Amino acid sequence: MAKTITSNQLIGEIGEAAVRLKFLGIGFQFDARSRLEAGIDGIAEVMVQGQPTARMIAVQVKSTARGRYSSETDNGFCYLVRSADLAYWRGSNLPVILVLYRQDDESFFWKAIPSDLGDGERRLQFDKQTDCLDSAAVDRLADLTVPKAGFGYYVPPLGGGEEALVNILPLTLPTELFVATTPFTPNKAVATLLDGDETPRFDWVMRGGRFWSFHDPRTSACRELVDEDQVEAIETEYFAFHDDEDERHIFSHLLRDTLRHQFRDDLWWSKTRKLLYFCALEEGVSRTFYYESAKKKTDADVVNVVRSKTDPDRVDFVRHHAFSPRFELLAGQWYLVVNPSYYFTTNGFRPHPHPAALLAGKKRLDNSSALRGQVIMWHRFLSARQSEKGDLFAAAPVIEPGLIFGAPPSIELSTRVPEDVWGSPKRRVEDADEQEGLFA
Repeated sequence: MAKTITSNQLIGEIGEAAVRLKFLGIGFQFDARSRLEAGIDGIAEVMVQGQPTARMIAVQVKSTARGRYSSETDNGFCYLVRSADLAYWRGSNLPVILVLYRQDDESFFWKAIPSDLGDGERRLQFDKQTDCLDSAAVDRLADLTVPKAGFGYYVPPLGGGEEALVNILPLTLPTELFVATTPFTPNKAVATLLDGDETPRFDWVMRGGRFWSFHDPRTSACRELVDEDQVEAIETEYFAFHDDEDERHIFSHLLRDTLRHQFRDDLWWSKTRKLLYFCALEEGVSRTFYYESAKKKTDADVVNVVRSKTDPDRVDFVRHHAFSPRFELLAGQWYLVVNPSYYFTTNGFRPHPHPAALLAGKKRLDNSSALRGQVIMWHRFLSARQSEKGDLFAAAPVIEPGLIFGAPPSIELSTRVPEDVWGSPKRRVEDADEQEGLFA
C-alpha cells in the first residue's frame, strides 16, 4: 500500500510555514524545531531594528483549514488547551505563546500561556482585535521576555519617547537607632508583650542578646524586654550601611517590621503569603482609598466585595489590594521594592480557602498600565496620612520616628509604547487621566 500524507499533516506544515513568515514579516526571527517536538513548534527571537536581542519566545502553532472556533463571534472566541500541552509548557524556562492559524481567511491569533495556569483553567479567551499576530503585537510580544522580578523592572518598548516608572520607593530613614542588651529570645519577648497591660508593639528585631528599634524602648511596653541602663542611641547610618552583610540583613528585617507597625491600622500582614494587604473596616463592606493625582481626585477600591451574579446578597469573595514588601540597598540608597498583588478573604476577615485560582484570574487581567497605577497608588498611600475611612488628608506631622517614602524613580525611554499595548481602550482612558504628570 502506498504511503499517504494526511490532510492534518499538510495543514500542520502549512500553518508552521505561514506562522514563520508572519514572524519574519513583523521583524522577528523564527526557527522551527525538528519533527521530535512535543509541544513547541518553534522559537521566536525579538529583533530591534534588525539586531537580535537573545530574547526568546517559545511558540506552539495550532492550524486549521477552515471552520469556526469554539463560541466564535465577531469579537472573539474560546480555545481549550490540551492538558498534555499545558503540563509540558509548565516546565518551560521561556515564555510560551499559542498561535492559531486558519487557512481559509489567513487569520493569525496569539495568546501568552500564563505560567500559573491550572488544570481547571485551560480555556483561553481570544479577542480578535487585540490578539492578532501582526505588527501591532510587537511590543506585547517583547514584553513577555522581560523578567518581572528582581530589584525593580520596567517594560521596554520597541516602537518616539516616554517615561517608564520603576517599582521601587527610595527611603528616608530615621536619624537615630536604639540598641540595647536583652535577656529575652524573640518568642519569649512576644509572649511577654502580649501578656502585659500596655499596648504591645513589634517594630524591633532581636539577635544574639541584642535589641534594635527606631523607637526608644524605654518609652513603650518594650522596656520590659531590655536592660534599661544599657539602651544606647546610635546613628542609623552606622547600622544601615554596615560592611557586614549579616548586619545589613538584620537592618532589612527591622525596616520590614517598622513598616508593618507604622501602617498597622490600615494594613494587615499575611504570614503565609508574606504580604501586606488593606484590611476591611466592616464585614462584607468595600473600602475605597481616595488620593490626589496631579489633575484631579482619584480613588481605588482597595477592598472590593465581589457578590454572586445570581444572588446579590451572597458574597463570593473579597479582594484586597496587597503588596509584597522587600527592602534592598542599591548604590548607597535603601529602597522599598513594591510588588503589587492581591489577598482574598471570604468576608473581609476570614482567609479564602482557595485563593490561588482567584489570584491567577486577576493577574491575567492586569496589564502593565494597571501595575503602574498600583505602584502610584501605593506610593500615595505610604507617603500620606489617612483617616479611619480611608480619606486622604494633608500630610500630618510624624508623631514618632518612621520611614518616609519618596516617589518611584522614572526612566526616560527613547521610544514610546503604543497605546494598544496597555490594554482595552476604556482602561487606557481611565489610567491616562489618573497617571499623567503625577511625578512631574
